[in-house]
Amino acid sequence: MTEPTMTISNLSLAELKNLVEGLVDDRLRVLLGDPDLGAPLGESVRDRLKQSLASTERITGDEVADKLGLRW
Repeated sequence: MTEPTMTISNLSLAELKNLVEGLVDDRLRVLLGDPDLGAPLGESVRDRLKQSLASTERITGDEVADKLGLRW
């Protein structure tokens, strides 16, 4: 089965932007893929994850960044 052809000159600005974003996202996934994808979780990690998900305490991304000394 062949893919339909697309003419870039016929795309709207929004369609072109979505196309470029998709291409960049796809390429970054290939280059920076998760090396742990599909690996089993250890029992202690699984338990901590369950506890974290059951907790109602939440912090923002900014709070995490502050704790780790990161800047956005």
